Amino acid sequence: MKTKLFFAATAVSVIAVTAAQAQDRIEIDFWHAMGGQLGERVDQFASDFNAMQDTYQVNSIYQGNYTETMTTAVAAFRAGEQPHIVQVFEVGTATMMSAADNGAIYPVYQLMADAGIPFDEASYISGVISYYSDTEGNLLSLPFNSSTPVMWYNADMFEAAGVEVPTTWDEVVEASRALKANGVESPFGFGWQSWTMIENYSAWHNIPLGTMENGFAGVGTEFTFNNDAVVNHIQRIADMGEEGLFTYGGRRGDSRGMFVNGEVAMWINSSAYYGGFVNDITDFEFGQAMLPLDTDVADAPQNSIIGGATLWVLQGHEADEYQGAAEFLAFLSTAEQQADWAGSTGYVPITTAAADLMTEQGFFEENPGTDTAIEQLSLNEPTPASRGLRFGNFVQIRDVINEELEAVWSGDKTAREAMDAAVERGNDLLRRFEAANS
Repeated sequence: MKTKLFFAATAVSVIAVTAAQAQDRIEIDFWHAMGGQLGERVDQFASDFNAMQDTYQVNSIYQGNYTETMTTAVAAFRAGEQPHIVQVFEVGTATMMSAADNGAIYPVYQLMADAGIPFDEASYISGVISYYSDTEGNLLSLPFNSSTPVMWYNADMFEAAGVEVPTTWDEVVEASRALKANGVESPFGFGWQSWTMIENYSAWHNIPLGTMENGFAGVGTEFTFNNDAVVNHIQRIADMGEEGLFTYGGRRGDSRGMFVNGEVAMWINSSAYYGGFVNDITDFEFGQAMLPLDTDVADAPQNSIIGGATLWVLQGHEADEYQGAAEFLAFLSTAEQQADWAGSTGYVPITTAAADLMTEQGFFEENPGTDTAIEQLSLNEPTPASRGLRFGNFVQIRDVINEELEAVWSGDKTAREAMDAAVERGNDLLRRFEAANS
């Protein structure tokens, strides 16, 4: 159903810092990858922090998309011009951990201890924190914008077709046929296809993507996502395409417009689209539901895994600057800031305190369905197959998976051929990463 924003902008007044005032402050450079409205909110966090104290000046600087920001930060570090804090998306975790092994990273748990700032890792949602911790459970980077895929649906189209929102993949196919018969141009779609249709499909059904606990247990892992369950799932979607029930709309969020414009009735993608949908969807009621279950594979869902990004602290700066970086990260983690961020964007509140605050203030009651992402991530304690993934070169590996999936959607390959090829090509990229970081 149509939802509305509940949280107003943070109550801290924004006070402009003049150039003269900034000269008296210790400067902290924060590079991020959030453009548009999300970028404005990230910049607001820095402005609010700068306004509440007069010791530190956080400079919030947009560096392009996730890939561009991580690449720029790596190059800057090599040149000795690195920022203090950089936002890196979840599939860059293995790369950043390799940098940590080489002394380039200041682990967040150590930063907070050195700064004397109380930091209880148990206060973070387990499905979020497990992704970014080392083998001893120490948090390496600070979760910031965490999301998980959900099923967005056009409630008006479902009502007109007289069908219920599906909870299984068999029901997705049945609902798509009913919606198609009722005039819906393309009933089903999705974005970020490796993340939604392979990575999260596997976690949701407790199926490993690769050996060695999806890479968490060390190097030498091999991909296994060419298993029967994933192959059959991808082939099902290809068959839906042949039947006119599914239309491929691009690798990232390119197909968002198809849902917003009413061309697609069901769209699986990030929970973080919520804030934009509230602003942009005016012609129909929309809602979000949990991911469908493949009953041929599992009797019940396990848990979904996160997307989004965390904040990594880079070595090479002065102690007083790191004190400011720690205080800024502590500010971002407060329940008030996280509740405001989650309520206005659709990202998951990273702490239980933030989720509790949103509940107390009535956000979830006022906006039914917006707790779906939290429920999915917290459904069960993560297993080695559902904790997440930690594969080197996974940015490039996702490109390989995209290429192979596109060959399926175009009819050039079967799902079996494509997944076998993706695993073979992906394993080659894993070996290259290991050779470069050994």
